[in-house]
Amino acid sequence: MTQQQLEKYLWGAATALRGTIDAGDYKQYIFPLLFFKRICDVYDEEFQQALADSDGDLEFAAFAENHRFQIPKGTHWNDVRETTTNVGMAIQHAMRGIEKSNPDALDGIFGDASWTNKNRLSDATLINLIEHFSQHTLNLANVSDDKLGNAYEYLIKEFADDSGHTAAEFYTNRTVVKLMTKIMDPQPGESVYDPTCGSGGLLLNCALHLKEEGKEYRNLKLYGQEINLITSAIARMNMFMHGIEEFKIVRGDTLAEPGLIENDQLKTFNVILANPPYSIKSWNRDAFVNDPWGRNIWGTPPQGCADYAFEQHIHKSLDPENGRCVQLWPHGILFRDNEKKIRINMIKTDTVDCIIALGKNLFYNSSMESSLLIRNTNKPAHKKNKILLINASEFIIEEKSISFLSEEHIESIFKLYKDFKDVDGLAKIVDREDVLKKDGSLLVSHYIDNHRVSKVQNDEDFETLYENWLNSSVIMNDNLTKLFNENA
Repeated sequence: MTQQQLEKYLWGAATALRGTIDAGDYKQYIFPLLFFKRICDVYDEEFQQALADSDGDLEFAAFAENHRFQIPKGTHWNDVRETTTNVGMAIQHAMRGIEKSNPDALDGIFGDASWTNKNRLSDATLINLIEHFSQHTLNLANVSDDKLGNAYEYLIKEFADDSGHTAAEFYTNRTVVKLMTKIMDPQPGESVYDPTCGSGGLLLNCALHLKEEGKEYRNLKLYGQEINLITSAIARMNMFMHGIEEFKIVRGDTLAEPGLIENDQLKTFNVILANPPYSIKSWNRDAFVNDPWGRNIWGTPPQGCADYAFEQHIHKSLDPENGRCVQLWPHGILFRDNEKKIRINMIKTDTVDCIIALGKNLFYNSSMESSLLIRNTNKPAHKKNKILLINASEFIIEEKSISFLSEEHIESIFKLYKDFKDVDGLAKIVDREDVLKKDGSLLVSHYIDNHRVSKVQNDEDFETLYENWLNSSVIMNDNLTKLFNENA
């Protein structure tokens, strides 16, 4: 199959579910089935190769050493395909059996989809899905890791388009991902971390970036954490589908229970890339005041906006000698008054390397403007006490409700970052002390004299204004509660 044929074939499985379940739920059924089919077909391929190498020794061909993953008896794709009643039960039994037989690599990887709920998925629907996937053999000889990995990413994008408001929880605009990766420039052997990794696109792109450059990518150490079970499973499957083996993705709430610990401290990393959930309100602010991991170093963010809780987690997770990070944020994090003290404390660390103001609609189903916050724990001498501000708001292509960066845009923005010099209307180097004098505002329009960027960044959209109003209300209520308690 060509790449296009493969993508059409895989997307055909999703169309079989139309009308039976919500589009936002496709991914929790399609991805596990695809992965199940892939590992069974590869197992058969490995078995036949071992059989040929041993002159037909069936016992030798079944040895665990000849297989990447174990497929215990009764859990193969063909076992499920032969089932005509209670198909969901057969699928669930097979997936749990494979997970138990590969506890280190595959524990929990198939997620927790409700396969046995016949009101959602009848036997007939599941049989159609199984038969659809059975049309082609997805072993390595027929479909390489690169080809299947690309098709997997295609599915993730299609599911994001179909998922509405939930897309941002697992998908980051891939053109922005490419820009972020180029700026970080991960090197062979380095460790890379995403504390809110979604479907793993940022992590994966770091490995693919090295591969495209002809560098060793297999010793890049990839780490991630994701709160949603099915999304964390999708991220792990994404790595396997691309042939990536050196990774660790844990499930859990990064703020409440960070899952990557080393020597009783947060593990540190050379590179961190992230698109954290913005302005979340349901987080344990009280616990963060006395955070056991020492992340509350700049101050405690307001209850209605945990953005700087994530940013401080990232700071604490950076390698102090060679740590660099890039975060995709709504641009409100650059200037909001209720986080001014925290932002000033961040700027005083002299880790802020660059701010890149991007355009609107780069977040799924949100018109909010986005920005890249780039920091470095060991800035080069010529960058000490200086911050580069880049206005890239015009480097954007708008299509319907989503925008993206072209290859030319990515290269232009990257060049502005690498050159580190003033460019009229596009880039400006400012002294750290000058930023502190402006109450720590990192808003690009305060420093670059450009009519468009001034208009775009000062005429905030309704969504941003409403969000800021809510945050202010939360703070006012907190202060009133404290006042009443003190006078009680």
